[in-house]
Amino acid sequence: MGRAESWGINRTVMALSIARLGDAIGNSILFIVLPLYVAKLSAPVFRVPETVRVGLLLSLYGLVSAVLQSVAGAWSDRLGRRKPMIMAGLVVMGGGTLGFLAATRFLDLLLLRMLQGIGVALTIPASMALMAAVTRRETRGSSMGIYSTLRMVGFAGGPLIGGFLVVKAGFASAFIAGAAFVLLGLVTVAVWIKEPPAAQSPSPAERFRVFDPKLLSAGIVGAGVATFLMASSFSMMTTLEQEFNQRLHQTAFGFSVAFSALMVSRLLFQVPLGRLSDHVGRKPLLISGLFLMGPATALLGFASSTLQLTGLRLFQGLAAAAIAAPAFAVAADLSTSGGEGRQMSVVTMGFGLGLALGPLIAGLLAVHSFEMPFMIGGVMCLVGAWVVLRWVPETVHRVTE
Repeated sequence: MGRAESWGINRTVMALSIARLGDAIGNSILFIVLPLYVAKLSAPVFRVPETVRVGLLLSLYGLVSAVLQSVAGAWSDRLGRRKPMIMAGLVVMGGGTLGFLAATRFLDLLLLRMLQGIGVALTIPASMALMAAVTRRETRGSSMGIYSTLRMVGFAGGPLIGGFLVVKAGFASAFIAGAAFVLLGLVTVAVWIKEPPAAQSPSPAERFRVFDPKLLSAGIVGAGVATFLMASSFSMMTTLEQEFNQRLHQTAFGFSVAFSALMVSRLLFQVPLGRLSDHVGRKPLLISGLFLMGPATALLGFASSTLQLTGLRLFQGLAAAAIAAPAFAVAADLSTSGGEGRQMSVVTMGFGLGLALGPLIAGLLAVHSFEMPFMIGGVMCLVGAWVVLRWVPETVHRVTE
């Protein structure tokens, strides 16, 4: 086994990782841009607090994606081909991003976020199913770590790029840049990926079922719960950008630096912790990550400076690095041939729901208390650690026994 293979690296893993990098930058640019863009648009006919509007806008993308991911995963299982769905999703996502150039009303923004949600729903389950098919259990944690790391490069760079472009060149430049990065992902998939032969499944009728109880297990659902809590915890602060800036007397760029600190932390730890899960097991990493995510999230509402906020985001990033790759790896370990799209979609749907509901919950609860959403999120992470301890099996031991 070569050095690259020992780290779970192959051509398809790298192509999918780079594609995820491109669409992550394109989407995360909007994390910084949209709250500011909403503030400059006229309010809708029905008076709604701005934090709720921003939360709804940021959440709609994830809600639409999460609802459709199980359908898209079943569709990819039925087709037996992942690459066409990945490419179609990237085309839809890029088109939705360019559409913001013509948006003049809050309703326009909602429709475009729905379109982007459809695009990512087509892309992610197919990508993860392909990852499950082309990786080996012995190095799968490393493979998922590489995939997640490049995704985090995108999520780290996007807010910085968005904040810089809005300040220096205006909103239009940020939307164009976002679409260009999605195009990068599309070209990479088209040129680099040669899809392996479709797996043989029991029967077309069974393969077509969107919700198949036989494909679900406590371990896969538990991994989905972990990714949901992880994503909802670190996405809460996006809705409250204006409030953080006012409380901490910082600019949009200062917020983007603190926001991106989580991704920087994940860049440092994602691959090492993913690789560690190949040796010590998935559960210890998942439980430790959720235990660390709890207090790191709860304290966000009490940050009194940009430095403190940045430090807490670094700890959230370390926690997320311990959760993400092991969660995806354990789901892939437990997946069955011909059902990977539906099984992996449970975990990706958990992540999408977290991104969707985190900002929305934060926007609603912050009307009553700025600290409340972060405290509740922290407690739920501790509950999630118990769920993993109780129901998620350890899959790494099967290799060494």
